[in-house]
Amino acid sequence: MSWRIANECAERRFGSAARKQIIMFLADKASDDGSGIWCSKGTIQRHTELSESTVKRTIIDCLREGILIETGRRHCKNGYTVIYRIVLERVAALEPTAEPDIETGVTVNPVQPEPGTGSTVNGGRGSRWTPNHPKTIHKPPTRRREAAEEVEDFESEKILAAYPEDRIRDRRTSLRLIAAAVKAGVKPDDLLQAVKAYAKESEGYTRSKVCFSDNWFKMRRWEKGHAQIQADREKAREAEAKGRASLTEWNRERHPLCRHITNRQVEDLIASKLVTPEQVRAAGLQA
Repeated sequence: MSWRIANECAERRFGSAARKQIIMFLADKASDDGSGIWCSKGTIQRHTELSESTVKRTIIDCLREGILIETGRRHCKNGYTVIYRIVLERVAALEPTAEPDIETGVTVNPVQPEPGTGSTVNGGRGSRWTPNHPKTIHKPPTRRREAAEEVEDFESEKILAAYPEDRIRDRRTSLRLIAAAVKAGVKPDDLLQAVKAYAKESEGYTRSKVCFSDNWFKMRRWEKGHAQIQADREKAREAEAKGRASLTEWNRERHPLCRHITNRQVEDLIASKLVTPEQVRAAGLQA
């Protein structure tokens, strides 16, 4: 990610929220000169949650307007992905988002942007709220709540610590996003494994592919690793169920292979009610 490109795009108007969202996503993938952007339209669509037709139309419009140019192609499993470059000169020519400075000429009793409340001694305005205003009254923390918050903080810190150290940025935002994911139902251990998987996968990434922690968690890029963890877990469950079915069949048929069934496996089969102690003993095993 390049802060220069992201800031340049953030400070310009692109004509619509969809166009701005797409160009900011592409800026997140760019090098400092705007080059090295390679991501499929399907990837853009998944991360921006815009329709496929909107993404395709916006990319075509940006190419026609000179905001984007194609610099090559990169092979992928579906054929190839186009490599783009954001043209800084064209972006700089767009209308800025900053409001123009308006000179009113009024210098006497200027209008204050907010109501001044409280003491103004020594030129300092007091609090916006009175001491007994509901927004200034906070419930005292209970021991149970403090303990729960400490556990959440520890888990979030542990997960963030697994992220590549040189790419950790804005710790406060990163920790907040981690806590939000866990609160939404993602198991902390699963999220930790997803972060470790990304850290291992991205060890040799170049500068153009680096993603800082606040953006990584904001874009929920841990979902890919989390989905893989869920898939692997499901495969393990299927393999375990298949293995139990084989052991059950051996036991019921008193197959010669029963002698290879361990005591622990016997206990598991009985506990799962797949066989009875009588069937186990009939197969020559110790129930």
